[in-house]
Amino acid sequence: MKKKTLIILAGVVIVALLIATTCTATVETGYTGIVTTFGKVEDITMEAGLHFKSPFQQIVVMDNREQKSTFTTEAFSSDIQQVNITGSINYAINKSTAMNLFKEVGTDYFNKLVYPRMLEITKGVFSKYTAENLVANRQTLSESIRDGLYSELESYGINVISLSIENIDFTDAFTDAVEAKQVAAQKKLQAEIEQSQMTMETQQQAERQRINAEAAANVAKINADADAYAVKVRSEAESEANKLIAESLTENLLRQNEIKAWDGKLPTYMGGGNGSTIPILRMEENGAAETAAAQ
Repeated sequence: MKKKTLIILAGVVIVALLIATTCTATVETGYTGIVTTFGKVEDITMEAGLHFKSPFQQIVVMDNREQKSTFTTEAFSSDIQQVNITGSINYAINKSTAMNLFKEVGTDYFNKLVYPRMLEITKGVFSKYTAENLVANRQTLSESIRDGLYSELESYGINVISLSIENIDFTDAFTDAVEAKQVAAQKKLQAEIEQSQMTMETQQQAERQRINAEAAANVAKINADADAYAVKVRSEAESEANKLIAESLTENLLRQNEIKAWDGKLPTYMGGGNGSTIPILRMEENGAAETAAAQ
């Protein structure tokens, strides 16, 4: 009886193990379980947790978490310059469409679908820019590639979260040419600055000379105007003085001045007609009269 009991228990354990291994499946958090029966995909999915299934069924898990992959590729700019590109992409698949993605592509959807489309779109976007403009527009390049890839993969239930162009490397020949161009541009800019400075100094000197000439001309004009005004003032003063003197010379004043200026002597001759002179009798103290000879 004991042996029979042990055999029965052993059988139960074996059956339980078989059931546990063939009739149950565990789906981890962040994954979706795809159910297949003899290779055929069933129209059901399994969420995270423990699930029972037929021994003839298999559970394929699809990762729904955000995933990141790096990539490197080559492309050509619009001016036919080779560019080596390094970047990364963050993406995730939708739970609701994971079953269809598995049906159409399988579990290796990144290498079969995402990666080829990403390289194709990247090369197309880079071909729209010149080599010199690629570095300055890195953010724009990343956004353009991400938008193009998003529209391509949306129907498959793949969500492109972000894409970043991390490095853009050019050939040595192009790098040397760009460096030489930058050096030439810097020298040209320096020459233009020096020429502009010389022109500015020349203009400033000419402006100073013009200002000095205008100042000298203004000073000369002011002096001339001052001299003319002084002459005018003196002339007007003299005229006014003469006018006042003339107005003050009355008949009585002239008579008085003549009297003050007479020395008490009578004139010897007086003028006559036709330019002749007439002697004047001069009375002496003794009463005798003398006759002066006429000239």
